[in-house]
Amino acid sequence: MSKHKTVSFDHEPLILVDGEDNVTGYETKANAHLGDGLLHRAFSIFLFTEQDEVLLQQRSGEKPLWPLYWSNSCCSHPRRGESYEQAVHRRLREELAVDADLEFLYRFQYQAAFRDAGAEHELCSVFVGKVPSSVRIDVNPSEIAAWQWLPCVDVDRLTQQHPDRVTPWFVMEWRRLRTEFWPAIHGLKARGMISAA
Repeated sequence: MSKHKTVSFDHEPLILVDGEDNVTGYETKANAHLGDGLLHRAFSIFLFTEQDEVLLQQRSGEKPLWPLYWSNSCCSHPRRGESYEQAVHRRLREELAVDADLEFLYRFQYQAAFRDAGAEHELCSVFVGKVPSSVRIDVNPSEIAAWQWLPCVDVDRLTQQHPDRVTPWFVMEWRRLRTEFWPAIHGLKARGMISAA
């Protein structure tokens, strides 16, 4: 069972970077998302099953940016002094109470504004993993309002027909996963998955 504790804080320092992922400084999470946003290091994780399903989460209604929008399995920011490898596994445990073998696929830069509340401006690294369909998910309600395993063909329709229901980075990432990386994803084996409960 997850500890159901708060794991995100407005004052936590994000890692500011340039377009080549070189560290340029640090800023609080709250300040890094003001206005057009400051470019910072981030990651997105997609968990799949061998039945061609992907885990989607609905973001908590308490989030200042894109509350209650559907998004990929897990996403967040590495913390100061933390590697990507450490960060992605920490966040899986914090949000979903699971861990899994993950593979890095690609990194991209994007900027997206949410009304007048602020913006994401991220250099985002995308990771994927495959887990057994029987895995037990225990979401952290401070981060996630709801979750579901969805067939990948249904995610295609969701991102194409209802982009207003999903986060902008999820749409960008999903299209690229489907067009450029699908053979690699389809070839993943469900391995190394453990419950972090």
